[in-house]
Amino acid sequence: MGEVLQALWQSTGLSVLTFPQVVMLSVALVLFYLGIYKKYEPLLLVPIAFGVWLANFPATGIMGEDGLLGILYQGVKLGIYPPLIFLGIGAMTDFGPLIANPRSLLLGAAAQLGIFLTFLGAKFLGFSLQEGAAIGIIGGADGPTAIYTASRLAPQLLAPIAISAYSYMALVPLIQPPIMRLLTTQAERRIKMAQLRPVSKVERLLFPLIVTLFGGLIVPSALPLLGSLMLGNFLRESGVTERLSKTAQNELINIVTIFLGVTVGATASAETFLTTRTIMILVLGVLAFALGTAAGVLFGRLEMRFSGGKTNPLIGAAGVSAVPMAARVAHKVGQEEDPTNFLLMHAMGPNVAGIIGSAVAAGVFLSLLGG
Repeated sequence: MGEVLQALWQSTGLSVLTFPQVVMLSVALVLFYLGIYKKYEPLLLVPIAFGVWLANFPATGIMGEDGLLGILYQGVKLGIYPPLIFLGIGAMTDFGPLIANPRSLLLGAAAQLGIFLTFLGAKFLGFSLQEGAAIGIIGGADGPTAIYTASRLAPQLLAPIAISAYSYMALVPLIQPPIMRLLTTQAERRIKMAQLRPVSKVERLLFPLIVTLFGGLIVPSALPLLGSLMLGNFLRESGVTERLSKTAQNELINIVTIFLGVTVGATASAETFLTTRTIMILVLGVLAFALGTAAGVLFGRLEMRFSGGKTNPLIGAAGVSAVPMAARVAHKVGQEEDPTNFLLMHAMGPNVAGIIGSAVAAGVFLSLLGG
């Protein structure tokens, strides 16, 4: 009888459960709390949290080559899920504000400075060039791009990079406003911007084609992300593919988000996640995001001067590509100073430019570092 009970005990996960696995199960509970009760990017954090939860039960083999999540993870490993997410984002996003104010591209580009500064900082801290590039992309506040870059350049760091990127995307309303207030005056935050000009259908159709053309020729490695983003937007604007556009906006992006979130979370096993390098990545990630926000605001102030005081520098913070949350935060901070100030559509220009900028930055890294 004793041998039977011992065999039964040894067949359970409890017999091999380790303290680090318990810690990771606790991390999953924290992520559940942030996603469900604090509503920080729940569509992303909840699947990621459940992936962390599943990955840290012992002796399941769920992330093995023949395990369910191991099979689904091939979509991350092969770079399939992030471009499909970009397809859905393109179909959901109005590029009109960027087309109406092309100078927004400069604000989106400036906000990518955090990526490159963090890349240098990571190298100084002992990370390889490939690892530093993958970590730096966190500064773009673009989860799919961070995952795509990490899967190509530093797959061993995929879990902490992905969780860091999505966590900081969720914390945009907490991280950005103090930086925005610190770097601007009350008078600058009250600047009201002129209404954007109407954008014609021809412009809306030409824009994704032109961006794809230049992106594909200048930074070919960025084309899977950039091309998917522009395809989604072209489906939206063509006027003849409404079913495809709605599918990309709803069913497709929802299914891929589930697969991407759960499988990325499942890479956060205790052995790979609970390391000093993970802590360093989390610190570098928030630094990258803060530097990107600051660079966008400072460039917004520069543009304000060149425009004769017609540009509100707050919209520069939306240059990080957390769409549309960063634009909403810029709008909210402006309304705190003047409830009649409406910056949302103006901030959407740099916000869309930030998506393009982070994809281009990833393409540059992939081209130079052999991804």
